[in-house]
Amino acid sequence: MAAHAIWSGAINFGLVTIPVKLYTAVRTNDLRFNFLHKKDKGRIFNERHCSVCEKKVEYADLVRGYEYEKGHYVTITDDDLKAVRPEATQSVQIVEFVELDQINPMYFDTPYYLEPEKKGRHAYALLRDALIDSGKVAIANVIIRSREHLAAVKPNGEALVLELMHFADELVEQSGFEFPALNEKVADAEKKIAKLLIDTMSVEKFDPEQFHDKYKEDVLAMIEARANGEELEAPAVHKPAATNVVNLMDVLQRSLEQSKARRTKGRAASADDGEAEADAKPKRGAKAKKTATPAAKPKRKKSAA
Repeated sequence: MAAHAIWSGAINFGLVTIPVKLYTAVRTNDLRFNFLHKKDKGRIFNERHCSVCEKKVEYADLVRGYEYEKGHYVTITDDDLKAVRPEATQSVQIVEFVELDQINPMYFDTPYYLEPEKKGRHAYALLRDALIDSGKVAIANVIIRSREHLAAVKPNGEALVLELMHFADELVEQSGFEFPALNEKVADAEKKIAKLLIDTMSVEKFDPEQFHDKYKEDVLAMIEARANGEELEAPAVHKPAATNVVNLMDVLQRSLEQSKARRTKGRAASADDGEAEADAKPKRGAKAKKTATPAAKPKRKKSAA
């Protein structure tokens, strides 16, 4: 595997020990920008200045501080942190099992792949299959980079995934917001149309490949055009108006009609594509003609010199 393991350790499942390696399961594709001096495009770097003496401070002269009261700090050293750090056990210690639907999805945070060592493959498969058959996930404690985490071990196809979780006190309470009550009166007719709309927009299986970061693609296209001395024409922005309670039923009905029309159009397009594909196949004894269709490019205009 090309990726580097975060650590090598073991899953402790009762008296069973499964040696594994931990790998990152997601990647960050955010675009990164640097600050430049507008006048000469020089790179800008952050400097450390003291708020008391107003002098530049070298990195070696920095210490950690925790503000326990406004303007009052306790300084913390590396030795102080080492004294209270949990022991790096390099283990995923399973403490209990629970049905997945009993866990609020908001608790889940970052997933990692658990890859078994050669001598642990059989026990790994046993735990994975047992979780699949039981419909449950394992709740565990794990220490990564000297910090203790709550985590869930979940089957994901052939893999076991360790998903770090938030602790309860890390989630913001819903009680601080004004949400409509669950028993708030909703008209049966409105609910019926809303359910029909959901049905027409439903799919058999979620396909994540259909979705992509259009904003990132547009930014990269703009950067490429700018680097070539061109400008992309800005697309028109249409901001939808908020739906009033008075016309909610009308909006739902129009939405349902649009959804049905799109689905009918999509089916027709699929049928046309199938016929075109069949027609495109060369008949026996006939030579197929090669055609090249140029890819569509976004509209660009040259920047003013």
